[in-house]
Amino acid sequence: MSKHLGNVVNPFDVLDAQGADAVRWYFYTGSSPWLPSRFSGDAVSEYQRKFMGTFWNTYAFYVLYADIDNFDPTKHELKRENLSFMDRWVLSRMQTLVKTVDQDLAALHITEAGRELQAFVDELSNWYVRRCRNRYWGSEMTADKEAAYMTLYTVLKELTLISAPFVPFMSESIYQNIVRRVEKDAPLSVHLCDFPAADESLIDADLEKNMEEVLDIVTLGRAARNNAAMKIRQPLAAMYVQGEPLSEGYCTIIAEELNVKDVSFVSDASGFISYAVKPQLRTLGPKYGKLLGAIRNRMAEPGAGDEIVNAIKADGKYVFESNGQAIELTEADVLVTAVKKEGLVSETDGQVTVVLDTNLTPELIELGFVRELTSKLQTMRKEAGFEVADHIRIGYAGSDKVKAVFAKYAQDIAADTLADAVTGELSGYEKNWDVNGEAVRLSVERV
Repeated sequence: MSKHLGNVVNPFDVLDAQGADAVRWYFYTGSSPWLPSRFSGDAVSEYQRKFMGTFWNTYAFYVLYADIDNFDPTKHELKRENLSFMDRWVLSRMQTLVKTVDQDLAALHITEAGRELQAFVDELSNWYVRRCRNRYWGSEMTADKEAAYMTLYTVLKELTLISAPFVPFMSESIYQNIVRRVEKDAPLSVHLCDFPAADESLIDADLEKNMEEVLDIVTLGRAARNNAAMKIRQPLAAMYVQGEPLSEGYCTIIAEELNVKDVSFVSDASGFISYAVKPQLRTLGPKYGKLLGAIRNRMAEPGAGDEIVNAIKADGKYVFESNGQAIELTEADVLVTAVKKEGLVSETDGQVTVVLDTNLTPELIELGFVRELTSKLQTMRKEAGFEVADHIRIGYAGSDKVKAVFAKYAQDIAADTLADAVTGELSGYEKNWDVNGEAVRLSVERV
């Protein structure tokens, strides 16, 4: 920016619009300080949303449920024997983050430290909290619910301490509300606290590594669903993963995230995938100019794509003969495209391949219908202005198919929507829906 050229940005305009913390965070994480940076108010807002907005929403989630349950972390403990799989993972990730940020700050690697913080906050919100949300439901303080609260409180407290140098105002606000409010002997300000030291006993490197693989598999699975135009609410029968096998606990997480009944690991997924191949003219032209037509014809033969790809994977080359001349194809000579097999869809990234079986049975279609109904009822809860802990009464009207589904799955729908009753009588807030081609009228009423 140049005052002479008149292309400066008034800092107070930015501070009024996005706030001091957002500006600090943008300069910390946008690029390394020795590199030129193109300033943009929109970019500041985007960086603010990704980290500060996500962090604040996670904090707000904790406060919402803690207020409902009058939860005071000073009256509970973090009992390791009660921690769930996800609890142990997020606590390990938190302690690894403390070590990483501490080391980066000591080496003045501010940008790297900030980006590690942002990655963790995204995982905390969009993975841990999202997967554990239903653990905070219910009126009783069970051992599992206590573990969920204490885990999230512990993580938020430490996250507030290590983010204080980056976003001092927001960190102070969160600290005052969730720490100082309950810990009366805590320092008066987050900026008077010691920087936390990592608790090595909570770090499980294998758990973190395996969960990272789970996240990669889930990402590929979602991409495969999108390519097949299969909504996540539609259950699928099976999923096959080519990669290092994971234990049952990880497979359960993958199955729940991608809404599949069974997850199997295979050593080779090639049997589920078909390939189409074309010649790479840039390499084949100089070697076999006059034979390009014959090569193209060979590649177009039925089954040739799979044969060529498998041979190159196994031996590094594929050899065939045309007009008495041997032709050798390597990986550089072939353009490969994965082709969907009927009822299967796949995605590959590096060494990991996932294959989804998209064949739908009547039972799977019915379960997908139940998921859609549950989603519509959750939407109506919000539209009606109900609180997250409010119990409701559900009413429904529709075709014989709709009535049969409600009769069969009423208990499951009620459990997912905090409903005390599911009846064929409409009352309260009502709305018409089209659910997979079926006309349905639903009602929700606070009990």
